[in-house]
Amino acid sequence: MNFKEEEKITRFFVFAALGWAIIGMLVGLVAAVQLYAPELNFANEYLNFGKIRPIHTNVVIFGMVCNFLMGLSLYILCKSSSVNLAYKGLAWVLFWGWQLILLVGIVTLSMGYTSTKEYAEMEWPLDIGIVVLWLTFALIFFTTLGKRKTKHIFVSNWFSGAVIIVIALIFVVNNLAMPLYAFKSYSIFSGASDSLVQWWWGHNAVGFLLTAVFVGTNYYFIPKLVNRPIYSYRLSLITFWGLIGFYTWAGTHHLVYTSVPSWIQNIGVVMSLLLWLPSWAGAFNAWMTAISNKEARKTNQ
Repeated sequence: MNFKEEEKITRFFVFAALGWAIIGMLVGLVAAVQLYAPELNFANEYLNFGKIRPIHTNVVIFGMVCNFLMGLSLYILCKSSSVNLAYKGLAWVLFWGWQLILLVGIVTLSMGYTSTKEYAEMEWPLDIGIVVLWLTFALIFFTTLGKRKTKHIFVSNWFSGAVIIVIALIFVVNNLAMPLYAFKSYSIFSGASDSLVQWWWGHNAVGFLLTAVFVGTNYYFIPKLVNRPIYSYRLSLITFWGLIGFYTWAGTHHLVYTSVPSWIQNIGVVMSLLLWLPSWAGAFNAWMTAISNKEARKTNQ
């Protein structure tokens, strides 16, 4: 089966992710230095911390991580399911559209247009663009998954599918807003309710985009590198359902000792403690898979 086009698409996403990673880290360094020496913004309105930090977080999350997610998840899906990518033309639209949204987002954030929601600062026109492109990603992924030649869904694809569904849901809900004019809107939530919804998004953006994405890719690339199957299928189930079941409730640990109801705070703390189970299950599974082939450990560093 020929995967040349799929590999080309993946390379574009991965190189874009690496480029955004470098930009994001450099901007983050500027923000970090300003915490020590605020005068290093040189009284420049475009270099002040309030604009630099959201640019840093958005570039890392939407530039680096999402490009990695899209490129690697589509690659792994095709390879593990023995199927060519559905809608290759749409995949290119997704790639270029995503980079354009991010570039416009950087410009608008530097001009002071912000929703003020952490990790979701871009204003409503860009939110709509992100949702449209994310649904395009979902269409490509799940259509390809439906055409797979294998009976079972490979474990890495569980994580990718879960990330697509969960992020779509929480991003839309958290960014529900009443537009006032172009690049200015107000959230439909307020007070404690707004805080709850915000950290439902904020924490799960970390949990799914910054965690589940790379756990899923580990389950594909580590067995490939050592030429051995995954150490334990059951542990991969514990990792997956533990992340889905516990992580989605843990966001309220950001709101301990605030005005949100205490029982919600307690749920967040308990679920955060329970995350040790999928975390250690995933780490142990990856480690045991990695050391399962002694010869590969000597030759493939």
